[in-house]
Amino acid sequence: MKKVENKSVKLIAASFLLFALVICLEGVACAQTKETAGRSGGLMPVPSSVRDIPGRLAVTGDFRVSFVGNKDPRLERYVSRVLRRIEGRTVLELPRDFAGDSGSAALVIEARAAGKAVPELREDESYSLKIDETQARLTAPTSLGAMRGLETLLQLLQSDSDGFFLPAVDIEDKPRFPWRGLMIDSARHFQPMEVLKRNLDGMAAVKLNVFHWHLTEDQGFRVESRKFPKLHGLGSDGLFYTQEEIKEIIEYAADRGIRVVPEFDMPGHATAWLVGHPELGSAPGPYTIERNPGIFDPTMDPTKETTYEFLAVFLAEMAGLFPDAYIHIGGDENEGKQWDANPDIQAFMKEKGLKDNHELQNEFNKRVLAILKKHGKTMMGWDEIFQPDLPQDVVIHSWRGQEALAEAARKGYFGVLSNGYYIDLMYPASDHYLVDPVPAGTTLSVEEQKRVLGGEATMWSEWVSPETIDSRIWPRTAGIAERLWSAGSVNDVDDMYRRLEIVSIQLEEHGLTHRRNRRVMLRRLLQSNDTADLERLVSLIEPVKQYQRYQQRKQTMLSPLTGLIDAAGADAPGAREFRRLVREKLKARSVKFDSELRVQFISWQGTGTRLEQTMANAAALHEAKGLAGDLRKMGEIGIEALEHLADGDSPAGWRETTLSRLKEISKPKAALEFAVIKSLEELVKAASENKPGSKTSVEN
Repeated sequence: MKKVENKSVKLIAASFLLFALVICLEGVACAQTKETAGRSGGLMPVPSSVRDIPGRLAVTGDFRVSFVGNKDPRLERYVSRVLRRIEGRTVLELPRDFAGDSGSAALVIEARAAGKAVPELREDESYSLKIDETQARLTAPTSLGAMRGLETLLQLLQSDSDGFFLPAVDIEDKPRFPWRGLMIDSARHFQPMEVLKRNLDGMAAVKLNVFHWHLTEDQGFRVESRKFPKLHGLGSDGLFYTQEEIKEIIEYAADRGIRVVPEFDMPGHATAWLVGHPELGSAPGPYTIERNPGIFDPTMDPTKETTYEFLAVFLAEMAGLFPDAYIHIGGDENEGKQWDANPDIQAFMKEKGLKDNHELQNEFNKRVLAILKKHGKTMMGWDEIFQPDLPQDVVIHSWRGQEALAEAARKGYFGVLSNGYYIDLMYPASDHYLVDPVPAGTTLSVEEQKRVLGGEATMWSEWVSPETIDSRIWPRTAGIAERLWSAGSVNDVDDMYRRLEIVSIQLEEHGLTHRRNRRVMLRRLLQSNDTADLERLVSLIEPVKQYQRYQQRKQTMLSPLTGLIDAAGADAPGAREFRRLVREKLKARSVKFDSELRVQFISWQGTGTRLEQTMANAAALHEAKGLAGDLRKMGEIGIEALEHLADGDSPAGWRETTLSRLKEISKPKAALEFAVIKSLEELVKAASENKPGSKTSVEN
C-alpha cells in the first residue's frame, strides 16, 4: 500500500534549503571550504612538485619586491601588474617602487637571464618558489619562468580573520609540453583589440604560451596588406587589423610570455582572398564575402605560377610583420570541387602524373613551404597537409585526434593536438580535461613522444561575438591549460571543477566577461532586472553539442548572437550539482539526499510555472518558451520518482510512460537542451526497479 506523505512538513523543510540551493545553481562552489581547498589546493595548473610547510607570510601594505641580478624591464612590468592585481584582491595600497635591499623585501625575484624579447618554442619556463614566514623567493633561469612563477604566487594568496597571507610552501615547477595554445578565429566574427588583449591576459594567468591567430576565412580577411590592399579592403567589411595593431598585439603578448602564430588559410577557405583577387581562384569570379557557416568551394588555383608569385610577395610581407618562427597555412577542408570542374587544372594534373587532389594540394604545400623557408619560417598546417612525401620540417596540427598525431610523430613529424579541445563545440570541461596529447599507454617511443609539442584550444567563431566569446573560452580553457602543463597523472575531474571555480573568479581581474555578461544578456532578453527564474533555467540547460546548432537554428554571420542559446554555457552548474546529488543518492540509497533533491524538484516546478508566463510575454524568448513547461514537468517527475523510491514500488506502466515523457523533454528547443535528463532517467529507473535497501549507481 502506498505511503501517505506529510507534504506540508516536507515543503517547510525544503524552504530552509532553498537559499543555499539557489547559490549552488548560480555556480558557487558549494563544497568549497578552507579544509577541502588545502593550503595550496587552489593552484591551476598543478605544479610539478608542491610541498606544504608550516607557517605563513603575511601580505600587508609593506609588501615590497626586489630583484637579484638581472633586472629585465619586461619582468618589472609583469611584477607591477601582479602587484596591482594583489591590490585589487586585498584593497591594500602597495609600494610602486622596488626595494633595493633584498633583505627588506617580502618577495625576492632572481631571473638569471632576461630570455628572448619575443618568446620562442622551448624557451625555459621552469621556476622554483619558496615561501616561509619571513620571505618569498622566486628563482628561474629566465624572465619567462619567473612570469609563470608569479602567476602561481598570485593563486596562493589567501585571507582569514588575521588578514592576507601566502602559505609557506616549496614549489618546483616546469611545463610538460612546450606548446600550450589558444586559437582565436577573428575571421568569421571579427574580435576587437580589447577582446584579444583581455584573453591574452587570461592565457598568461593559466600559463598558456601560444596565441594562434586565425586571420583569413571565407567570411573575412582580417589583416592589412600594404602590398595587396584589396585583400582587406574588399574582403573584410572594413573590419581588419592594421599592421600597427598587429604589432601592438604581438608586443602585448610578448610582454606576457606569449608567442603569436598567424594563420592564413590556403588553398581552401579562400573566398575572402578572392573577393579582391579573383585571378587567384580556380573558377571565374566575381566572389563575395561568405555570410553563412560551413565549407565552401572557392579555392586557389595551384597550377598557375602567378598564384605563387602573389603568395611569395604576401608571405614575405607577413613574415616581416610576424616575428614568430612559425606560420600556419591552414590547408584543411579543401573538397576540390573547383579543381574537378576546371579543365586546365585537370590537364595539369594529367601532365604531372598527379592522381588525385591530395597529390595536387601536396604540390601546392611544397611550393608554399619553399617560400616560407626562404624567410626563415617553419610551416604549420592542419592534418590534411600530412602527405607521404611532405618534408619533415613541417608541423602537423591535428584536428583528427590522438592517433593521427601519433602517426605523424612515428613518421618523424612534430605535431600539436587540437582534437578534443574544440571549445566551440560546447562540451563540458571534463571532456576536454581527459584528452591527453600523449595518453597513458601510448605506443610511441620516448623519442617519438618528444615530437608531440603539445596542444591548442580552438575558438572557432561562427557563433561568438565580442560579448559572448569569453564565456566560450573561459573557464574551460583553464582545464585544458592544466592538461598541457601538469603531469598526466593529474586527472581528478571533481578536483578540477573545484579549482576551476576559484580560477574562474580570478580571471575576472583581467576584464574577462565570461561570468558577468550572462546576467547582462538575460536582463536584455527579459527587459527586466528580475532574472532569478531565468538564471535557474539557464543553470540547467546547455547549447546543443558538435555542429547541431547549424541545423537547428539557422543563422548567418550577420545574425545577432543575443539569444538564450548565447547566454547559456557549456557547463551548466546547476546540472552538475544535480548529477552529483543523484549519483550520491543512488549509491547510498539514503534518505539524507532526499531533502536536497526534493527542494530542487519543487524549485523546478515553481520556476517552470512562473517562466511559462514570463517567457510568453517576452517576445525575444518565444523560441525557447517550451523549456519552461519542460522544467515544470521534470520537477513533477522528480518528486514522483522520490516517492516511488521511498515506497520501493511504482504503479504499473509508470516507468515506460515517464521515460517516454523524458525522451520528449530531451528534444532540443531553440538549440538548447537540458543537461539533467540522463540523471533524471536513472532516478526513474531506480524508482521502478529497486526495493528499499538495494543499491545502484549513476554515471556522472
